Amino acid sequence: MMAVYSRRYFLIALAFAFAPGLVAAQSAPSTSSPSRSAPSAPASAAPATWVVSWAASQQIPEPANALPPDDLRDATLRQIVHLSVGGSALRVHLSNAFGTNALHFTSVHVARPFSPASPAIDPATDMALTFAGQNEVTIPPGAEFVSDPVAIVLAPLSDLAVSFHLDAPPAVETGHPGSRATSYYLHGDLVSAPGFSGPDWPGRPDQPAAKKIDHWYQLAGVDVLAPAGAASVAALGDSITDGHGSTTNGNDRWTDVLAARLSAAPATHLIGVSNQGIGGNHLLTDGLGPNALARFDRDVLAQAGVRWLIVFEGVNDLGKLARGEDLPNGVATPADHAALVARILAAYQQMILRAHAQSLRVYGATITPYVGSDYYHPGPAEEVDREAVNAWIRAPGHFDAVVDFDAVVRDPAHPDHLLPAFDCGDHLHPSPAGYRAMGNAIPLSLFTP
Repeated sequence: MMAVYSRRYFLIALAFAFAPGLVAAQSAPSTSSPSRSAPSAPASAAPATWVVSWAASQQIPEPANALPPDDLRDATLRQIVHLSVGGSALRVHLSNAFGTNALHFTSVHVARPFSPASPAIDPATDMALTFAGQNEVTIPPGAEFVSDPVAIVLAPLSDLAVSFHLDAPPAVETGHPGSRATSYYLHGDLVSAPGFSGPDWPGRPDQPAAKKIDHWYQLAGVDVLAPAGAASVAALGDSITDGHGSTTNGNDRWTDVLAARLSAAPATHLIGVSNQGIGGNHLLTDGLGPNALARFDRDVLAQAGVRWLIVFEGVNDLGKLARGEDLPNGVATPADHAALVARILAAYQQMILRAHAQSLRVYGATITPYVGSDYYHPGPAEEVDREAVNAWIRAPGHFDAVVDFDAVVRDPAHPDHLLPAFDCGDHLHPSPAGYRAMGNAIPLSLFTP
């Protein structure tokens, strides 16, 4: 009988711990197992809701961006992410999406970092995460695991450190090379180490300082438990959404600018932004990362609380044709150009269809100029293609609204070029000033009921 009653009380406690009305935060976080129980909300109160506050689209890091296997053997990796919307609890998504073997995480912790550009954490905020009640988790190949919720007050636009220990490296890494953020790694289990250096590890004062790398690995997202009415915007894109040309650890991508504006406005302060950009990504073919249609379900529809989608993809498809890739003689014919534009528009239509089926509103972002790019070398035919695609995006009856990035960053004197002040120097990617202009140009009215 004792076992029966113990199980019954465990189930009752579990129901309280994961109740939708969880709003109380832990006032004195433990450095071991966090408390997740909290009083339920009054019956008349609207329930809190889970929304994605930060995310990174997953891919196989190319060899130059992958960590050597020995660096991830008996290793702790600490990664800093910048949240958008805040909340009273969190859950973390770990990914083995491209792994070919099961991946064992022996421990996973979260804490508040002192700076987005430093591995040091406030030890008073260090908390262990659990997965189905266990401190460790083994993720099957091709899968993602979401942690149990843990109560912690998270301010909007704050930073979070996620530290995990692996006993063995993944056979194939899953990650996000375009982090524009620094990650840190050391051998040994140092998930709670305040300074993340050798002296933090008792008995190992000779341990070298943490190594640094500007990529994320095996970390796919952070959801927060936010007040009723909260939601998120997913931004599906390529390197211009990923933030190529932005400041490392500066959080000044156009999506960051949008998130800050949403947070500051009373009507939208509960709206977060999920950056689902991948550098080098294509709409139609696998480039760096799966093509946009192939990753649509995981990176858009599966994200918690997403209510709006901004689609900003296509320049790499146009540029690929400019380079003559996959063409018999390396030169595109008028029929090749017409066929590519038709396929791009068909891909947009597929995204609109699939998003509308899940009650998402879909906004199309016009493709920005890239004439002068040394990587693609576009000519007049490619500019005609870009203008044709943008005309379709702007035409009524396709997307639910238009985000006209082309009009924001183009040079009025040379509309096929970026404005020099907004050009990072490669004539394809905006500068931080360009990203700021893009983020500031998006009407916040698009994200109100």
